[in-house]
Amino acid sequence: MNSRVRHALKLTWKVISQTLQLAGMILSLAVCWTGATYISRYLYRYVGTPSAYFAQLIDVILGVTIFIICLSVLALYFRHKELALLAAIIDAMRRISKGDFSVKLDFPTRQSEFQTIVESINEMAGELNRMETMRQDFISNVSHEIQSPLTSIQGFTAALRNSALPVDKRNHYLDIIERESRRLSQMSENLLKLSSLESDRSDFETSRFRVDRQWRTVVLASEPQWLAKELQVDLELEKVEVEGVEDLLGQVWVNLLHNSIKFTPNGGRIGISLTKANDNAVIRISDSGIGIGEKDLPHLFERFYKADRSRNRSDGGSGLGLSIVKRIVDIHRGDVGVTSAPEEGTSFTVRIPCHWADGPEDRRKKG
Repeated sequence: MNSRVRHALKLTWKVISQTLQLAGMILSLAVCWTGATYISRYLYRYVGTPSAYFAQLIDVILGVTIFIICLSVLALYFRHKELALLAAIIDAMRRISKGDFSVKLDFPTRQSEFQTIVESINEMAGELNRMETMRQDFISNVSHEIQSPLTSIQGFTAALRNSALPVDKRNHYLDIIERESRRLSQMSENLLKLSSLESDRSDFETSRFRVDRQWRTVVLASEPQWLAKELQVDLELEKVEVEGVEDLLGQVWVNLLHNSIKFTPNGGRIGISLTKANDNAVIRISDSGIGIGEKDLPHLFERFYKADRSRNRSDGGSGLGLSIVKRIVDIHRGDVGVTSAPEEGTSFTVRIPCHWADGPEDRRKKG
């Protein structure tokens, strides 16, 4: 349901509610007046009947008095409910300020102003609770990822203190320490990059460039890696220009290509195609690698998620590369998808609009 329909429904309900309230007041006044008439007639049996004018005046005064008394009783009743609701709202705000984001107000109310406040507090508590869960998961994941290389570095550093250690083992341990140190450095760099990309304080300078030329540069720069595994890299690149942040999109292609190289066995194949469709640059990176299980696909772009943790750890992965890919593609108002099956390879598809689309989420500076 869109915002216009919701707004129209709210206005309709407000008009109906006010009409019903007016009708209720008129009906209540009529009931009070009728009651006053019967009461005055009962009293006239003992005090005598006055003139028609005074009898009508007495009925009016008595009816209005009864009506005011009834309104006062109702006001006290609803005032008590309002105070109870306000107390519940204040208590909820106090709990939220102390870090308790499990707050949920279930106070029934038909008063629109209070209903809006209750719904806003529930929505705010839910969002804060979600953010707190993400923060705790992030800290847990970072701690876990950092702890593993630190443990390796500490263990092999202690082993190197053994003066009788053979030279080949000493060099092997030093290689491990160097690799784990590089992994920590890469993880720190990726975390800083992801934090910068997710911050709305970043300004992105855009330019027009050829994606096909950019891809050829990336493939040539990665030649030592794919040649070392004797991989066949097939390129089918149309001439496509896009407007975007060239360095950021270059990071996307590097991450996706390195993933394919990493998880494709020796002698395998990597196919890269670039076409233009509906004013979008469509890039597909397919490989004949080990593939990804169906249960892992929905989580593939989550931070620190690894489809095969033991394999990724041995290859130095941190589970941040695809998160960076997703964020950069989102910045360009594009989308990225993946299809895969175990032992059948993986295919990533990236769609990037050829023209930079301004939006309210990011502050940008056009070149």
